[in-house]
Amino acid sequence: MSEVMVDVHGVHKSFGTLEVLRGVDLQVRAGEVTVILGPSGSGKSTLLRTINHLEKVNSGWISIDGELIGYRRSEDRRAARRAPAEGGGGRRAGKLHELKEKDVLKQRTHIGFVFQNFNLFPHLTVLENLIEAPVSALRRPRGQAEETARRLLDRVGLADKAGAYPRQLSGGQQQRVAIARALALEPKVLLFDEPTSALDPELVGEVLDVIKDLARTGTTMIVVTHEIGFAREVADTVVFMDGGVVVEQGPPAAVLDNPRQERTRAFLSKVL
Repeated sequence: MSEVMVDVHGVHKSFGTLEVLRGVDLQVRAGEVTVILGPSGSGKSTLLRTINHLEKVNSGWISIDGELIGYRRSEDRRAARRAPAEGGGGRRAGKLHELKEKDVLKQRTHIGFVFQNFNLFPHLTVLENLIEAPVSALRRPRGQAEETARRLLDRVGLADKAGAYPRQLSGGQQQRVAIARALALEPKVLLFDEPTSALDPELVGEVLDVIKDLARTGTTMIVVTHEIGFAREVADTVVFMDGGVVVEQGPPAAVLDNPRQERTRAFLSKVL
């Protein structure tokens, strides 16, 4: 059994009076692909954003490869594990203290994030988009970063687009560049937030093929998507969320073909 790479424990997240995550528990093992399904507003994207601390949790905690994300524990670890992480600092012994922004940014270099709207820098070429973070955040020599970037562009089928700007690319090409950019930091886990939802239907396949290739090479991934066929083919674990909770999870054949929960069955009846 492989080690747990991502551990989400009792996570709650609210925006004002709206409780978006209501005690989410999730474990993702190293080298496995977890696909999260669910209706709009179920908390899927918010969960992803808490994993790399783009959103601070109200309570609970998240760790990646054994390292607490966004917080540090007090010396009393047993008490800290039970304590809420409520944003802000100044916690007493046995509770969680929020990290400084520079420390959070360092942690994020281990967590690749691929957004649905690409988020490429429009004023940089494709190659420059890939080398910017390794050079600035990881202090890698520019030559080394460029060599890695060209190798990754070749891997996603865009070796000939290194000098192009994002506006010169199709949506599918931009998303493949975004995946290569995330890989350039050699992350421990890759997060995908509906990576095909902004694409024209004929471009979806080229992006999913890249993600499938990553899955075959043992990349640890959490993918929020509506692509049921992709989930069935690639996922080790399918998670169905609704109302800010994990309703059901298990192997694709179990969740997609023989769901135990009525809420899961109702959702799948509308999308299959």
